[in-house]
Amino acid sequence: MVGTHKGAFILTSDAKRERWNITGPHFAGWEIYHIKGSPADPNRLYASQSNGWFGQQVQRSNDGGVTWEPVGNQFVYDGVPGTHQWYDGTPHPWEFKRVWHFEPSLTDPDTVYAGVEDAALFRSTDGGGTWQELAGLRGHGTGASWQPGAGGLCLHTIILDPSDSQRMFIAISAAGAFRTDDAGKTWRPINRGLKSEFLPDANAEVGHCVHRIAMHRSRPGVLFMQKHWDVMRSDDAGESWQEVSGNLPTDFGFAIDVHAHEPETIYVVPIKSDSEHFPLDGKLRVYRSRTGGNEWEPLTKGLPQSDCYVNVLRNAMAVDSLDSCGVYFGTTGGQVYASADAGDSWMPIVHDLPAVLSVEAQTLP
Repeated sequence: MVGTHKGAFILTSDAKRERWNITGPHFAGWEIYHIKGSPADPNRLYASQSNGWFGQQVQRSNDGGVTWEPVGNQFVYDGVPGTHQWYDGTPHPWEFKRVWHFEPSLTDPDTVYAGVEDAALFRSTDGGGTWQELAGLRGHGTGASWQPGAGGLCLHTIILDPSDSQRMFIAISAAGAFRTDDAGKTWRPINRGLKSEFLPDANAEVGHCVHRIAMHRSRPGVLFMQKHWDVMRSDDAGESWQEVSGNLPTDFGFAIDVHAHEPETIYVVPIKSDSEHFPLDGKLRVYRSRTGGNEWEPLTKGLPQSDCYVNVLRNAMAVDSLDSCGVYFGTTGGQVYASADAGDSWMPIVHDLPAVLSVEAQTLP
């Protein structure tokens, strides 16, 4: 499931993952920030459709993306009046702009969470028909001090703990990571160990520009993070973080994910810097660690190794659950690359799309 700047595309294959059928564009001309399917019902998909002229619309499919219907679109900030900080420190009213991320429930296809800009978390229990803010997140005490990152004040990552239905992790650029242990009623920052030199206090409780967090289902207490500089790891559900950038050529990037069957195998796509969003030396390389960080190897077979100046955005990497594990990522140049052998080799399964904003993989029964 590929979301782009100018529409959505659905790519399907058999288990060999050698030949792909492509449908789309769905919602041609619209920004599709994210599409994701329900783990409980593979036919149920949610898509975030937005446009600078016409605003935001939530789309739902009940047949795996063949047909779509618009559903509820009332995202109203609830119960927490006030403002957050703008880039220059001045107060800025909370304003709904778009949905960055959908996270369907692990057990109920009609329950889905939405992370939005300006940063807030919403939940629907009727398949996206109506939405209610989990206002404890913005209201826990630090919300007024959150500031937007370069991409906006976005809640872009939502992780549901498969072992504890009350626990959830989210990440906001640029505020940091947060955790709830009571199904979203109350929240607290989990940023101890993060260091951000651009902050007045580099070790502040909030204000860190977290780009993405990933977790393996078998170990919900172990989290991996790609930050605005630094690849980080937590072994205690976010209570503390340690840097695991190791021998990466640069530890700036956006995407991070974990192998479906090897919880110590993680993937990142380093780019040159926070001002030059393209691969170092023009070589597109995914880096893999089989040791949970620190020791990294470049994966290049099938990827362009000269004159490549694309970026891979935070939502644009995914893995499937087949054996061997498939890894996928999309670029701002419109390519979607796939590896059916856990990253050892790559092939472009589609190219010349609009800039890719998100990639999700779903294994069908």
